[in-house]
Amino acid sequence: MPQPYRADHVGSLLRPPELVKAREDFAEQRISEDQLRTVEDAAVLKALDLQRETGIGIYSGGEYRRSGWSNVVRDAVEGLVPVEGSPIAGFLGDWQGPHATMANSSMTTLTRGGAMVAGEKLRQVRRLVGTDAEFLKQNSPGPWKMTMPGALSASGQLWRAGISDKVYPRRLDLARDLVPMLRSEIAALKADGCAYIQIDSLHYVERVADKTIRARMIESGEDPDTYLDELIAIDNAVLDGAQSAEVTVGMHMCRGNNRSAWHAEGSYEPVAEKAFSALQVDRFLLEYDTERAGGFEPLRFVPRSKMVVLGLISSKEPALESVDSLRRRIDEAARYVPLENLAITPQCGFASTFLGNLLTWDDQKRKLELVVETARHVWGTQ
Repeated sequence: MPQPYRADHVGSLLRPPELVKAREDFAEQRISEDQLRTVEDAAVLKALDLQRETGIGIYSGGEYRRSGWSNVVRDAVEGLVPVEGSPIAGFLGDWQGPHATMANSSMTTLTRGGAMVAGEKLRQVRRLVGTDAEFLKQNSPGPWKMTMPGALSASGQLWRAGISDKVYPRRLDLARDLVPMLRSEIAALKADGCAYIQIDSLHYVERVADKTIRARMIESGEDPDTYLDELIAIDNAVLDGAQSAEVTVGMHMCRGNNRSAWHAEGSYEPVAEKAFSALQVDRFLLEYDTERAGGFEPLRFVPRSKMVVLGLISSKEPALESVDSLRRRIDEAARYVPLENLAITPQCGFASTFLGNLLTWDDQKRKLELVVETARHVWGTQ
């Protein structure tokens, strides 16, 4: 089994204020791309220092070169056209929770200049995360990870009926076109010496497992179980050949993350048996910080060859969980997965979009320190 990385994190980190301003200045053409890159480089070094100080043993660039977690595909292709509004409206649920209004209003900022969707056949013109990989290769204090969206998660934001269906009849068809791009990037990352590759594939729980969206799928004539089979097949096509003794391959499943709001809720039970057994990964990073995720019972389907990284610590709210409560929850999960096959993480990234969740930099640091402290108490190592 590859490295267990008992103290893990999903990848995105809060952007320093100077990076948020630089991205806004770049969007308004007040600074050049080179000037933005200089600010990004300095911010990534700051993020690496934060992770080193907290004791996290696997390093991320914080997704600082992206305006959103899935935008590495959008920023590396030609063939997109601007549209008004969000392409995922009506496809996924509305933002929910006490910060839902803020999350919905933030979409205007996040899609300034218009959202982008496929208007013709997509053509890749650069590596998806080549700049990030090169910088981390040169500057990371230790083993580093790279996060990328699953093909269907990326296509979900790049497809709109009436525009994209002229070249891609369904989102699934666009997703299949993204498979070779993602698989090629994984091969390049392995050659770069990347220690940990993580695919963020959200539709397992954002669509298939959410009761409201599942019912909507059925009402529209779409079979959720067929969609699940297609989702697994597409993700496995991306991951084909990714696993090795030198590289840890993980998959993150969550229910949405924007300004401390979420899209979906519901247990992993509807997807667990098929997804946990079939997906070609070493570990699953699973959201388990609130009752919205259901209980640990679905973990009974996880093969003993795979790890579960328990997302027990909220990246949405600043309140700090206690080590004792986290240890109790790990013990509960160990009824279904052996303790040696478990690890711990915040339930999602701290900033799936560049505006980030409603925590401070110090809140974030304390959360990461808590991940490390808990891992040391439970497993004696991070």
